[in-house]
Amino acid sequence: MTAITIDLPERTLKQAQWAAAALKRPLEDVLTDMLTAVLPTIDDAPADMQIELTYMTWLDNQTLWDIARGSMSTAAQKQLQKLSHLQDQRPLTATEQQKLDKLRREYGHVTLRKARAYALLSLRGGKPLLSQV
Repeated sequence: MTAITIDLPERTLKQAQWAAAALKRPLEDVLTDMLTAVLPTIDDAPADMQIELTYMTWLDNQTLWDIARGSMSTAAQKQLQKLSHLQDQRPLTATEQQKLDKLRREYGHVTLRKARAYALLSLRGGKPLLSQV
């Protein structure tokens, strides 16, 4: 482990101290856990999303809620559903397969963005958000 010194706003320090007391854990452990939770592990995320997922840490709550509640366009969802169903019936043409792959990637990206947004909002609010969905 590496030791560092940082200046924290008084309010942030008080929040961290309160959390440490409530959890009966050392302040250093609470701060380490919070940083670990907030900073995404992006090694297993698609390369084209790693910067975006990291950047989301600094978005305001309203922007995160917009992302969390977002989805693929209705047209893209219908096309994804149609191609997936068609694939069950017959082999797809090369063009259809490329489109299906692109739509699946898009769906995966939307899902990762939503998951990251909900995780950040949950951390900021200090409580699970599933009841607010």
